[in-house]
Amino acid sequence: MTRKPRQLKEEALSIQIEKLLSKNAQSRFTIPQIVKKINVSNPPGAIHRVVTKLVAANKVIQLSENRYKWIIPIDQKSGKRKIKGDEEILFNGVVDMTRSGAAYIIHTENVEDIYIQAKNLNSALHKDEVIVAVSVNQSKRRPEGRVVTVIKRALTRMIGHIRIFSNYAILIPDNRIYPEVLIHHDDILDCKNYDHVVVEITTWGKGKNKGLWGKVIKVLEELSEIELNAQSILLANGFNPEFPDEVIKAAEQFNRVISQEEIEKRRDCRSILTFTIDPATAKDYDDAISIRYLDNDIIEVGVHIADVSHYLTEGSVIDKEAYERSTSVYLVDRVCPMLPEMLSNELCSLNPHEDKLTFSVIFKFDKDNAIVDQWFGKTVIHSDKKFAYEEAQERIENNEGEYAKEINTLNAIATNLRNIRFKNGSINFESDEVQFELNEAGEPSGMHMRQRKDAHKLIEEFMLLANKHVANYIAQKAKPEIPFIYRIHDLPHSEKLRDFALFAKELGFQFNFNKPEQIAESFNRLSIAASNNPILKLLEPLAIRTMAKAVYSTNNIGHYGLGFEYYTHFTSPIRRYSDVIVHRLLFKNLNEVYRVDKEALEKSAKHISDQEKKATDAERESIKFYQTLYISKYIGHTFNGVISGIIERGIFVELPDSLVEGMVTFESMGEIFTVPPSRLKAISKISGREFKMGQTVSVKIIAADPSTRRTDMELVEEA
Repeated sequence: MTRKPRQLKEEALSIQIEKLLSKNAQSRFTIPQIVKKINVSNPPGAIHRVVTKLVAANKVIQLSENRYKWIIPIDQKSGKRKIKGDEEILFNGVVDMTRSGAAYIIHTENVEDIYIQAKNLNSALHKDEVIVAVSVNQSKRRPEGRVVTVIKRALTRMIGHIRIFSNYAILIPDNRIYPEVLIHHDDILDCKNYDHVVVEITTWGKGKNKGLWGKVIKVLEELSEIELNAQSILLANGFNPEFPDEVIKAAEQFNRVISQEEIEKRRDCRSILTFTIDPATAKDYDDAISIRYLDNDIIEVGVHIADVSHYLTEGSVIDKEAYERSTSVYLVDRVCPMLPEMLSNELCSLNPHEDKLTFSVIFKFDKDNAIVDQWFGKTVIHSDKKFAYEEAQERIENNEGEYAKEINTLNAIATNLRNIRFKNGSINFESDEVQFELNEAGEPSGMHMRQRKDAHKLIEEFMLLANKHVANYIAQKAKPEIPFIYRIHDLPHSEKLRDFALFAKELGFQFNFNKPEQIAESFNRLSIAASNNPILKLLEPLAIRTMAKAVYSTNNIGHYGLGFEYYTHFTSPIRRYSDVIVHRLLFKNLNEVYRVDKEALEKSAKHISDQEKKATDAERESIKFYQTLYISKYIGHTFNGVISGIIERGIFVELPDSLVEGMVTFESMGEIFTVPPSRLKAISKISGREFKMGQTVSVKIIAADPSTRRTDMELVEEA
């Protein structure tokens, strides 16, 4: 008698799938075959999610034609896995195009990048997320594959000059990494030859027909190189520099006056001393801090966050646009906001001397700076002053000026919180951040490293505290769990960490990585040692590269870098949509238990994480553009730099004073180099010469192209 299929929970489902695949390690299964073999009634989507997690855990390999098999342990003698036949393994990755038209696939599942010939790109473009197939038994020096599927297009719009011919028109992109786009005459609007235009791609070339087709959606006026660059970066990463007309109109409809009825629904904090501390150039103020001294040496500190969810009705036209963007994008010279300015800079922004609606976490600290009480809820505040970080820092250093006592009290509490955090396993890493000095034309006239002082750390600590306690509140409120968006951070990549530890040892630093707490302790020891040792300072960016990326998820695994069991983002809803969702879920769970569909929430978390990654890419591109623009004035000049990266094509060299990074190709050196999987060094096959990460070298700037963000260098040999 055939047993009726049963529905299994995810954990039990994973166990059954592991048993099936491990016992049949030589076999390959599709999702329907797995469903049939383990006799379950779970939908295929649930099976696919579990299998995907097993692939991510390096237990299962995804093969071509959507088949999966158990990973057979490596043969200790040969160092290879025994896989029969000319099988292909599938990897997910992101396309990194080269000028030649070929590409490398950057991914996390394999240390080495996968080379793709131009003919095997299958219409994939720069930054597209793709699935690539790599033959298991290939004998080539570097892994080479072919694009099987484009999962997600990175580019939907392009900026460039249009050329109009008799039968069609062509867009020549400003960014030369992208191919030309063909346009039918019916789709060129009223533009003229050589006009600067924005084109929306309508068809991606496939097979033998490799041409891209698009349509002109906007003719640009005469714009500077800097303006065109900014718009190009935003569009290339999927962010529209302008809001749709209907979104702007909807934002204009909000009532600018807070009603008495709304105030009466909230805790009134307007009489409590409150101020903001932000960059001097800030226009939108997400957060404010309040402080008051109570009886029995109790100090009350309020973390007040703009109540964006009060204005942002779920499903409204503004809400949909905000979700699609999911984040503000901070370029060197501008912000592409998540919300229209009416909301981001006016209604929601906690501007001084104005009543504002907020969502607050209010803590009470005793004389030992320990938390004795906390409260969550909607409030109304009135900020008394807007501090720039520099002003607040003066109060801390000199203990003089308006509200100096209160700022120093807050700093003492924040310092204690920070010490406890590090004691409990939080990792202290502060990477260098470049800031540009721009002239009247918006061009870079100089640059310097941003300094993080106590005023920055003060605000950071209270934001971390609020985020942590909101997450703890939801996580511990009810069982079964309340679906929620957590900010999670996994353990460092074990192989990368092992390679890094070996390299650190060569530089005289002992890195322990046997246990998670030893890893955190080693990172913090390195941070302290690097502050006094220039050689060890070179290790910090390498150490950061071993770390996993923090993402949003409903499946909480904790935040390893912060050492928090539960963590979320609550404190920046003007610029992060994750925080808007957190506000809504927290508010609905204050007086009852409210649950949303976890699967739908996870989908939102994934989208927001993807948008965050795009925004980070855009911000890095903007910095690269300005760095390349700056260094282009120094063609032919020689600088000392350090080797900051090594790939199969050459070495990257970073200039310490500006963080400008350029490439020195192995071809320009006239030698052939091998690069071990760790990428921490390169060894010449001819002379045996070695280049190591962190090594100081002299280089000459030979080219700098802002349009491609590329700086080319050549090695200057010592006399």
